[in-house]
Amino acid sequence: MTGMHMSLGVLFLLVGLALAFDFMNGFHDAANSIATVVSTGVLRPQHAVVWAALFNFIAVAIFPLHVAAAIGKGTIDPGIIDQYVIFGTLVGAIFWNVITWYFGIPSSSSHALIGGLVGAALVKSGPSALVGSSLFKIVAFIVVSPLLGFVLGSILMVAISWMFHRSTPGHVDKWFRRLQLLSAGLYSLGHGGNDAQKTIGIIWLTLIAAGTADAHAQMPPTWVIVACYFAIAAGTMLGGWRIVKTMGQRLTKLKPVGGFCAEGGGAITLFLASALGIPVSTTHTITGAIVGVGAARKFSAVRWGVAGGIVWAWILTIPASAAVAALAWYLGRLLF
Repeated sequence: MTGMHMSLGVLFLLVGLALAFDFMNGFHDAANSIATVVSTGVLRPQHAVVWAALFNFIAVAIFPLHVAAAIGKGTIDPGIIDQYVIFGTLVGAIFWNVITWYFGIPSSSSHALIGGLVGAALVKSGPSALVGSSLFKIVAFIVVSPLLGFVLGSILMVAISWMFHRSTPGHVDKWFRRLQLLSAGLYSLGHGGNDAQKTIGIIWLTLIAAGTADAHAQMPPTWVIVACYFAIAAGTMLGGWRIVKTMGQRLTKLKPVGGFCAEGGGAITLFLASALGIPVSTTHTITGAIVGVGAARKFSAVRWGVAGGIVWAWILTIPASAAVAALAWYLGRLLF
């Protein structure tokens, strides 16, 4: 559908919905950035969210827009994008985020968005609208990103335990309280760099569909980039406290050294994914890293029942948000 069919009012509504999703992404996923630093007592919650939000926004100057391009042009066929597909996508993603936030489940905002795109595209044009190779990479990273987080988190934990085995617990604690500020900042940088770009991709698609942006442009308009990074940082600033508890306390008990290793392993994973242009879940990544750190200390230190419940939410995210997006696509057809 071309721009002449999309009114200015509908365009404003869709951009507003996209920024609302971006804000909700920061709000929902604040737990990923701050759970470890709060649960170890290194920062108070209100200070932790400001720290995380600051690094979310700084990411605008650091990461190229590879992930935005993957969402904007590599998930579904850009030719089928219209206001109904965008509306369905965003409603599906926001709905799943609200539900999982309410129940304190650390699910993936990223995969809710992917699920929304898939559901709306399928109901409009069938399976041919999906870009199989890109979707395969995204789905593969549902497994790869937590595994990578797990492996890197546990390797860091074992390496640091070996390096500091002659030091007193108090000395180690003092050092890693400071270092955890750095690791939390780096993790938040990776969160902003990967997650804000997903909304940039969606708004970019919307502007192309409305005929107000060039489909062959290498970059979206600057205001889109700044607005998306600002929205995710604002969401992080307000923080989703229900999920912080699950991530920082219920999975395993963390000390500052464990928090540093979990954030360090998670940050490396996110930086790698952003460099490769793969939209990954920050939730999956940090959960894998936290579990890896707990398991490196003692296998029984991880509450595997809690971890299992989280994994079920991951499995359901794409189909659930896709189903809501398909329904919202029909609703959009009725509304405008």
